[in-house]
Amino acid sequence: MTMSALGEPCVLLKLGEVVLKGNNREVFERRLQANIRAALKEFPFKVDLRQRHGVIAVFLPEGTSAEVADAVAERITYVPGLVWVHRAWRVAKDPGAVTKAAIELLADREDVRRGVSFAVRSRRRDKRFPLTSMQIDRTVGGELNDIYGLPVDLKNPELVVSIEVDRDEVFVYTGGLPGQGGLPVGTSGRGLVLMSGGIDSPVAAYRMMRRGLRVDFLHFSGIPFTTSESIYKAYALVRALDRFQGGSRLWVVPFGKAQQSIKASGQDRLAVIAQRRLMLKTAEEVAHRLRAGALVTGDSLGQVSSQTLQNITAQDDAVDLPILRPLIGLDKTEIMATARRIGTLAISELPDEDCCTLLAPRRAETAAKIADLKQIEKRLDAEELAVQLADSLQEYKLEG
Repeated sequence: MTMSALGEPCVLLKLGEVVLKGNNREVFERRLQANIRAALKEFPFKVDLRQRHGVIAVFLPEGTSAEVADAVAERITYVPGLVWVHRAWRVAKDPGAVTKAAIELLADREDVRRGVSFAVRSRRRDKRFPLTSMQIDRTVGGELNDIYGLPVDLKNPELVVSIEVDRDEVFVYTGGLPGQGGLPVGTSGRGLVLMSGGIDSPVAAYRMMRRGLRVDFLHFSGIPFTTSESIYKAYALVRALDRFQGGSRLWVVPFGKAQQSIKASGQDRLAVIAQRRLMLKTAEEVAHRLRAGALVTGDSLGQVSSQTLQNITAQDDAVDLPILRPLIGLDKTEIMATARRIGTLAISELPDEDCCTLLAPRRAETAAKIADLKQIEKRLDAEELAVQLADSLQEYKLEG
């Protein structure tokens, strides 16, 4: 592919839900652009972002190679708020230049040599361009058909050549990378994720980031009765999730002694729910300090004994902050599929010493009574204990 025929490599981004935001749309678009720029800080150059009619064009420095442009496009796919990311070519607003770029774009492609069916689909945002969308389709499609002998299929083509006529240039591309969809991170406030080393909580964090929530992560370690393995695992999970929001923070509370106190209370069947309530109370105290407006957990209704409707109700009673449960209606297969797609499943499946194993009664209570739990908390002075646990908070900063 010759640079002269194809023009300049760039990236074209298609917005999703953001375009429905009415009078607030500009706020969402500004946040999205800021998130894109932050995501691209790992590259040794600045990009030029231009917003146009539900599309953001990312222009790269002159001389940028196609390979670097591909890497930029791939990185942007992790930024919530976009539905499609297209590696495009920016060409002059001239029908001849557009046709030449389309011809060059299909050169040396294996699927073209196989004789795939194709279609040209154009969008003319600038009505001053001398050809209508239909005329562009016919002109470019006719040239491609003459040169490559590909069959035309306007309904279900195997290959689509896309042409978008903009104010100052024309974009030509084929295919695209799916984005994350959802809303830009930071448009829905801040939350605190209770982060275990399991499969569910990272997926819950991801789903809330997709809804515009910026999240911090709180991990409860079994230290001093377990090793630091669970902390390393939580750290690895937060690093994997950081691609979606950037600037993630992991906070760790040493929870082992508090668990020992709960176990010593003698309420064996209620120990798990009592522990969960104390975690939530501690998380609420931490959330206030971090100015987070909600807690996020990976609960899925009925998945384990602590997640029955009665036990979830008992946990909600422990705090005043709202508890967001984005996985509440999903089954394990659905959760694992998302974990695999976002790259956290393999990390979650690594062995570690989970703090919850310290409180594993033979039979856990599936319908805990709030009054019984409050009696345990009264003996433990749970409110004061939660403050002490929050005071022991440690931050583990992400490297790089």
